[in-house]
Amino acid sequence: MANKRDYYEVLGVSRNASNDELKKAYRGLARKYHPDVNKEPDAGEKFKEINEAYEVLSDGDMRARYDRFGHAGMDGAGGFSGFEGGGFGSVADIFEEFFGGAFSGGSRRQRRGPKRGADLRYDLKISFEEAVFGIEKDIEVERPAMCPSCNGSGAEPGSKPKRCPTCEGSGEVRRVQQSLLGSFVNVTTCPSCRGSGEIIDTPCTTCHGHKLIQETRTLTVKVPSGVDNDTQIRLTGEGAPGVDGGPPGNLYVIIRVNKHKFFERRGDDIWIDLEINVAQAALGDEVTVPTIDGDTTLTIPPGTESGKVFKLKHQGVPKLDRSGRGVDMGRGDQHVLVHVSIPNKLTDEQRDLFKKLAGTLGKEVIPQRERGFFGHVKDALGF
Repeated sequence: MANKRDYYEVLGVSRNASNDELKKAYRGLARKYHPDVNKEPDAGEKFKEINEAYEVLSDGDMRARYDRFGHAGMDGAGGFSGFEGGGFGSVADIFEEFFGGAFSGGSRRQRRGPKRGADLRYDLKISFEEAVFGIEKDIEVERPAMCPSCNGSGAEPGSKPKRCPTCEGSGEVRRVQQSLLGSFVNVTTCPSCRGSGEIIDTPCTTCHGHKLIQETRTLTVKVPSGVDNDTQIRLTGEGAPGVDGGPPGNLYVIIRVNKHKFFERRGDDIWIDLEINVAQAALGDEVTVPTIDGDTTLTIPPGTESGKVFKLKHQGVPKLDRSGRGVDMGRGDQHVLVHVSIPNKLTDEQRDLFKKLAGTLGKEVIPQRERGFFGHVKDALGF
């Protein structure tokens, strides 16, 4: 949901990848998507994305900060050009390996200005009943927030950042380089301010100059009736803070519904398996069936076979109102799938009774086409 892809995903490595693994992954991708090699229309953007990911993950401090705050922590630092690596050699050094030192690459850094904060995600587990009827839940969300001590400046109160003398506040350094292919303008992140355009002489003691802190906030989530797995609930403005006056991102709550011990949901309908004995199946009976609203009575007609499905209208899940206007969309149904239980242990009295019954029914076996138990199962499953 974030505006940018995860840096580890961009490089195709795990979050615990070693320095050598990062460097190897970067080399392969940079060689593949370099604009002078790859003429696809989106090669330049992919190349820029790869460089940005490597620049962050190749620097131990920046990687630790990214692991903690995500893209929001990187935005607070002012952005990246993707051409000044750290930790295990600069990107320019790697290009020298590719092109023999004739080209070290570069692209223009995005112009500074207000940026919307990153979107965040929270997985919320609820019970089957809570998903059906809806509920309000309080959740605790850990998220980056603007440092209250320095108001996001990164400088200790009473002081303020100053304009970077190296880049004159632009956040980038441009160099013209000559190669066998001609002149190239190499645009890199300013090494003095790391792209922020500012120098902090006295870092804030609360956030240590990072401009952000990690906070835990309690929020109330209104879960509407009829939600299912992967339903998304958006809490506007509850994501990461914006940068340079930009609006905050959103928090997306992803619903995870726990399984019920005997109810099964299929769309807006609820299914349940019901076991009856041979006598109930042959003679008929009135049985108690659980529903999501409580117990109800179901009439079993004489001669009911295994696989027979009974429908209880409007006893299913309320249909989700996606308009948000609180409109009653009606409900699904409950389906009761009957299984006739054949006893494997009989008392002497029961055995005598079954023998008498067997004597009146005879021993003739009559094959049936697509009926009986398997036929009803096929009907129930829609085959």
